[in-house]
Amino acid sequence: MNRALRRGAPLALATAAALLLAGCASGGSPEASETPAAADCMDVESGALSDGVKVEGEFPGSPTATFTTPLETDELQRSIAIEGDGDTTEAGQKINAVVTLYSGASGDQLLSQPAQITAGDETVFDAFRVGIDCVPLGSRTVTVAPAAALYDGQGNEQIGLAADEDVVIVVDVVEVQEPLKPAEWTENVPEVKFGAEGEAPTVTLPKVDAPTELQMKVLEEGDGATVGEGDSVTVQYQGISWDSGEIFDQSYTRGEPSTFTTDGVIQGFGAALVGQKVGTKLIVVIPPEYAYGTDPAAHDLGGQTLVFLVEIEDTAPAGQ
Repeated sequence: MNRALRRGAPLALATAAALLLAGCASGGSPEASETPAAADCMDVESGALSDGVKVEGEFPGSPTATFTTPLETDELQRSIAIEGDGDTTEAGQKINAVVTLYSGASGDQLLSQPAQITAGDETVFDAFRVGIDCVPLGSRTVTVAPAAALYDGQGNEQIGLAADEDVVIVVDVVEVQEPLKPAEWTENVPEVKFGAEGEAPTVTLPKVDAPTELQMKVLEEGDGATVGEGDSVTVQYQGISWDSGEIFDQSYTRGEPSTFTTDGVIQGFGAALVGQKVGTKLIVVIPPEYAYGTDPAAHDLGGQTLVFLVEIEDTAPAGQ
């Protein structure tokens, strides 16, 4: 897995998928490795613990799981809470899923948001991969996992998972991901004013309802290399919530751009970058389903339409 993805994107951009990958726990940045291999189906059976987790809520969505705490296990168990009627997932397919993670110790929900996960990808921790591995599309799986099965038992500060803490993971296996391309943004485009070097730009949102589809406008087209799918991209960006009108994160005030892969960020953001050239300045509006999901309770930005102003500074194939 490439080094940039191991570091992970800034939290305001990171997709849940970035937290599923081996090496993305808190700590250093391991060196790049070869292209991930596709594995055969994992042989994981259900058990009393996974069968004992009660899951409620609409599919797909942010479910509620209840179970006896503290939950402790020394092996992976996977049960099928809802068996879908779609085709069985196959290695190499990119799967749109909703991943919800619970602390085994307290029962608290630690994470719930959309993720794009490649089936059979051995760089994904077993605890997460088993949730989508060789199951029918439309399924909801429940996995009980020991601490050693993810983040090497070190926990993850980003999501509040303590070291040596076992977990319960619910995964809604929604569909095979089709390429996502933003539509051209022609109406009610925000006004953008770029400041002097070292100053953050100003984005003024129009006082209208938020767009309901993924749309993008190129403000200035670059003439550099083209960003490819999965590439490591270096950008300056500013993120604004259409709902509140507030800036929730930006690289400009940190004094340096951010680098991440196009598949290590929220889906709508990555889709806006692919196919663009270095030097391009663009603005993209991302509805909740391509950002942090439609459930406001699942994430601080859940249910919100997001706007990103982006300046693409560099790109390179993943792993370089």
